[in-house]
Amino acid sequence: MKEITVTSSFYAYLSRLRWIKRWGLKRNAHEENVMEHSWEVSVIAHTLALIKNRYYNGTVDANAVATAALYHDITEVITGDLPTPIKYHSQEISSAYKQIEKQAEIELLALLPTELRADFQALIQHDKMPEAHVQLIKAADKISAYLKCQAELKAGNTEFETAAEQLALKISESEQPEVIFFMQVFAPSCGLTLDGLMKTY
Repeated sequence: MKEITVTSSFYAYLSRLRWIKRWGLKRNAHEENVMEHSWEVSVIAHTLALIKNRYYNGTVDANAVATAALYHDITEVITGDLPTPIKYHSQEISSAYKQIEKQAEIELLALLPTELRADFQALIQHDKMPEAHVQLIKAADKISAYLKCQAELKAGNTEFETAAEQLALKISESEQPEVIFFMQVFAPSCGLTLDGLMKTY
């Protein structure tokens, strides 16, 4: 067995995703952290990829998409979660934040043992990722945000009304048929209670 002579804080950083709260500018009925959000985006992106392959002649690697989605917000262990209204408030802020994200990607990649960096590059550095994967993950991210908004509205929290409307519009205008499929087939039941779900069997 090869002697291990290196240590890395990479996973120590990842474990802190659970402490980073999303939707920081809004009052939340149900708080959401980046770690749980990343899992939800991953399973949605995986499903979108499979829908694309089975129904719309896609050829994407669904497992690779799911894995990349797990890491899609990893830079937030350094940057924190910048709310969307701020991130896109102006061209200058948006451009500056993208540069910060890229630098955070580089720094996180550098935490890994040298032999593993090439394996993680396409997971951490978005510009190294296949464009088809990027589009599926972005779509999954929007769907996850939409479902979060719906859950908040169902809890009586009107803070999320505008965000829900904007996300619904963006999703409805999607040119990705797998996204429309997901919204028609899977999304409606997400608002049901447990009792309501049990009645669907």
